Amino acid sequence: MAITASQVKELREMTGAGMMDAKKALVENDGNMDAAVDWLRTKGLAKAAKKSGRTAAEGLVAVAIDGGTGVAVEVNSETDFVAKNAGFQEMVGGIAQAALGVDSVEALADAKVNGKPVSETITDAVAKIGENMTLRRMAKVSGEVVASYVHNAATDGMGQIGVLVAMKGGSEEFGRQVAMHIAAANPAALNESELDASVVEKERQVQIDIARESGKPEQVIEKMIEGRMKKFLAEITLVGQPFALNPDVTVEQAAKDAGAEITGFVRMQVGEGIEVEKEDFAAEVAKAAQG
Repeated sequence: MAITASQVKELREMTGAGMMDAKKALVENDGNMDAAVDWLRTKGLAKAAKKSGRTAAEGLVAVAIDGGTGVAVEVNSETDFVAKNAGFQEMVGGIAQAALGVDSVEALADAKVNGKPVSETITDAVAKIGENMTLRRMAKVSGEVVASYVHNAATDGMGQIGVLVAMKGGSEEFGRQVAMHIAAANPAALNESELDASVVEKERQVQIDIARESGKPEQVIEKMIEGRMKKFLAEITLVGQPFALNPDVTVEQAAKDAGAEITGFVRMQVGEGIEVEKEDFAAEVAKAAQG
């Protein structure tokens, strides 16, 4: 029978298997989904299928640069112990290199590492290491100069926080200094124009409410709001923040002094935004007792 793309997609999501493996499993089992899952398990993918539902919030962020292009990728695991595994690190490094040649995480999943799609490479690692792993995201920057910094590095080019900075002019050394600043200060955007408008409006409304509680005249309130919004924007935009290496100047001024213009950045931290369900010890014991 004809196997559809939607069937292949469904099986891949259920098992974490690679595209070709999923298609072959369906062909071999006449499109029967349950039988295809069992077929994949008999071929050594049982662990991947069983563990695909577990939360993977640890892992590594890796950065790679090729000329004027830089990329950051996040590959998650269930525990930080796996992030220290040399095999896992080698895999993540290979994925980062593959990411230099694609423009989306979907395309990266199909890109080849050592002749095998990234999705299959990860699935094989799940079966071998015994933990759920996911290719979560990637991001790119480009510019005349691209520099990077990795915080809490597990090995060269990968760790808990990866930062990329793109600039016109300047030096890689200055770019690395800016990247270190970004790792620590975690700006929300490069400048005001790149901020989410809803974030700015929400803060403005908060400041309006606070100012009006003071009972001061409207013209005074307007000046209060203007000053507080200016401070807010300086605190959350990269160019407005005091430069970590010289707090007497802003990052924007430091860049000008270095003959550079910062055109973009990426800050990626392992597990940010992932909700991890936690149980207390008593609940874990109760669950174990129930089998």
